[in-house]
Amino acid sequence: MKKLYPSAAAALAGIVKDGQLMAVGGFGLCGIPEALIAALRGTGVKDLTVISNNAGVDGFGLGQLLESRQIKRMISSYVGENKEFERQYLAGELELEFTPQGTLAEKLRAGGAGIPAFFTKTGVGTLVAEGKELREFDGETYVMERALVPDVALVKAHRADKSGNLQFRYTARNFNPAAAMAGRITVVEVEEIVETGAIEPDQVHLPGIYVHRIVLNAHPEKRIEKRTIRETAAA
Repeated sequence: MKKLYPSAAAALAGIVKDGQLMAVGGFGLCGIPEALIAALRGTGVKDLTVISNNAGVDGFGLGQLLESRQIKRMISSYVGENKEFERQYLAGELELEFTPQGTLAEKLRAGGAGIPAFFTKTGVGTLVAEGKELREFDGETYVMERALVPDVALVKAHRADKSGNLQFRYTARNFNPAAAMAGRITVVEVEEIVETGAIEPDQVHLPGIYVHRIVLNAHPEKRIEKRTIRETAAA
């Protein structure tokens, strides 16, 4: 199966639709599929439910899709750093399913593993558990969380071979492997594409069976979300 596509727009053609459930890898601006997000904005699809740790920043990453009003609902664990996110939510224009970070990661992992639901202590006794099944195990109360299986997952990796085997780089790995495994269709943006077999088996972080489409973005912008510089002590 041909997995390489000439552009981000071509990689999304025919698979994105209004009202879809989508997962987008990344943590803040670290490891986000920049070109795929921009291409998704260009499609004009709307009423999306987006699973992502947070929603980028104003004007970049998923913040672009908030500005264009293409996101109807966010499933997130962090809502800071984005004034438009805050404005839309407080105005009742954006729905939010606020999810503890570990639970969000496990919901994606479970979806990719074919596990429909799991129990966790996180959130018991809070708004997170409202309306969900509670069960006692060994004298402790747990809340049942449903897995997430997005229609489309947009993922960033450092390198791919032509069969879709992936390598991630340092902390940019974050939510990307789990999102890739969970997606019914997974589209990956990479900085380098090599021949099949060029990546040592022990260096494959995610096998190509989870990857359906690949697009090259050799020079991503890689913005820093918040730069902190230590002042130099006077001589």
